[in-house]
Amino acid sequence: MVLEKLTAGWETNTVSDLKDLLEEARIAKFDFVAIPLVHPRFERDNVGVSEARHGTLTRSDMEVDSRTWTTCIVGKVSEWLDPGNPDVDVRLAAETALKQELAWASHLAVPAVLMPMPRPNCANYARLINQAVSQPTVLQLWVRIPLVRCKAEDDVDDDKEEQQQQQQQQHHRQQECNHRVSNEGDQLGSTVTPTATNGSNTAAAAGANQTSSIKQKQQQPISSLSSSYLMNMVPSAKEDPWETWNRLRTLCEFNASLGVALEVTEDLPPRQTLQRWRGEPVKAIIFPTSIFLTNKKGFPVLSKPHQYFVLEMYVLKIQIILNGRARHAGGYEIYLQYLEHLRLKLFPVPEQDRFESPYYDYLQAPLQPLMDNLESQTYETFEKDPVKYARYEDAVAAALSSTPSSITSVVMVVGAGRGPLVRASLAAAARAEREVRVYAVEKNPNAVVTLRNMVRCEEWSNVTVVATDMRVWAAPEKADILVSELLGSFGDNELSPECLDKAQAFLKEGGISIPCEYTSYLAPISSSKLWNEVHSYKDVKHMETAYVVKLHNFCQLSEAQPCFTFSHPNGAEKIDNTRYACLRFPATTAATIHGFAGYFNARLYDNIFISIVPQTFSTGMFSWFPLYFPLRTPAYAPEGVQVEVHIWRNVNSRKVWYEWALTGPVVTPIHNPNGRSYWIGL
Repeated sequence: MVLEKLTAGWETNTVSDLKDLLEEARIAKFDFVAIPLVHPRFERDNVGVSEARHGTLTRSDMEVDSRTWTTCIVGKVSEWLDPGNPDVDVRLAAETALKQELAWASHLAVPAVLMPMPRPNCANYARLINQAVSQPTVLQLWVRIPLVRCKAEDDVDDDKEEQQQQQQQQHHRQQECNHRVSNEGDQLGSTVTPTATNGSNTAAAAGANQTSSIKQKQQQPISSLSSSYLMNMVPSAKEDPWETWNRLRTLCEFNASLGVALEVTEDLPPRQTLQRWRGEPVKAIIFPTSIFLTNKKGFPVLSKPHQYFVLEMYVLKIQIILNGRARHAGGYEIYLQYLEHLRLKLFPVPEQDRFESPYYDYLQAPLQPLMDNLESQTYETFEKDPVKYARYEDAVAAALSSTPSSITSVVMVVGAGRGPLVRASLAAAARAEREVRVYAVEKNPNAVVTLRNMVRCEEWSNVTVVATDMRVWAAPEKADILVSELLGSFGDNELSPECLDKAQAFLKEGGISIPCEYTSYLAPISSSKLWNEVHSYKDVKHMETAYVVKLHNFCQLSEAQPCFTFSHPNGAEKIDNTRYACLRFPATTAATIHGFAGYFNARLYDNIFISIVPQTFSTGMFSWFPLYFPLRTPAYAPEGVQVEVHIWRNVNSRKVWYEWALTGPVVTPIHNPNGRSYWIGL
């Protein structure tokens, strides 16, 4: 579903009067503001000095009413916090302050809290966040993550040139030892002396020096940090921000209360890297006003690559946040007008998207076609497909055209439902100028009522309705053409092989089955949303069940590969519908695998196909959504490795079920052994 309304926020650190700020934001057409929970300069320590200050920690919660806090304000945690700092005092001060601010945010019941960008070494930061989201609270945390890690954002890359110089100094230390020691000694003396002379014997002065020391340690350049810290951090200083985010959310057990506030940068990573964010819980996109260009008319615009990325993210119903000063005439409103203009490029919404949007990322239990009877509403939904029945009509017409015009062909529609395939077969006969005799076989007694009414109302004199299960029907004659639509999202997952293997008993030698062949396909996907939806049930059963779902908030990590193939009629002497496949997918970029998407491609007759495989998709067809096979635990795949998955189709006298497992780059348990959680009944 495309974004129905552009929801925009204004991020600012300057809040002299909250009510005035909210009014200013309303006039500028903003829906909410993102403001600091505590004054940005109110740094705190771990030795009690900040607690002894006069004045309050922050503004009163009574400045605005509770409804305003819960609908119009996103809280910002102080950006000076550094829970990953190796200095104990700095770390403990950050921990205390972070807990304090999150507690205040929870008290205010703000809808979300904007968290500072984590450094690559984010274990302690993750621990504090995990403690917060593990509490019985509805607090949503949006972690600020830039698309590209800029120099100013690198936790340990304060001065790249200085690092290079330091490495050169170490490399040539032996040759320049005496000269460098002399210079460094002078510098050390000039640095240390002021610190020593500013000492004080009073406790308050000592505390003040402690607070100042903490601030200095937070701001000190990389060259003054310990060598062990430098060795640990420098290799990851240029780490892909997604890697940092992935480490953080993994440490927090993929908690659903954790989201991303994705900050757009002037430079963009490769398109494949951008696509990866489609599978992440991106709640908002932050636009610094500095990234906007100016067109010939003086209005702010984004570069073409930025536009493409924003349009792709808009469809995920994300919110936008503007920060920085207004750099164009017209104030902030002119930026919002431009971003709304971009959004309108998504309209008009295609009819297929309009139909499918209620099902985006909505998990549905697969049909049990032999155990349950479909409802009228389900039939009606399938019958609206503008492509499927046209392709079936083409296939039947082509098959009939291959028969002599002098004979009356017998067409058996097995699993006739409410009659769309019967109607398509009659239309095909008229196109091919052939006489046909049609049998409509249907086990659902309710659908049979509809079929018999259609025969009477539409005067189908050449159609016979048979109210029975195709697997046990004793046909009065054999068919020239056998037509069925028993395919599931994974091709065979609604027992098409088992049904058609029985039904082929009343197909003439050399008779035609439509479809004649179908192949299932599998692809690894990243979808934090889908995985959390399944994980919310908190049991193994749901994590070992395949779901029909219209994939939306996801990223397919590799092209789908063929899995199982079935052909009809099946001429095997002993029919065996069990299958096994081992598939290997290249990881072209680092990603988290949350499961696999299942698709199918079916050849109806000759060169007439229907497909939901992305690379061969039948445009406009919506009768089938993909099948989602979740992993009990998401798996990290580094760039360049092979993702190896094993999948089995098992059959016994009572049921059919799938088992699946990952063996590369990590090994997972085999999911759904013996069909303990998910199966299709025969």
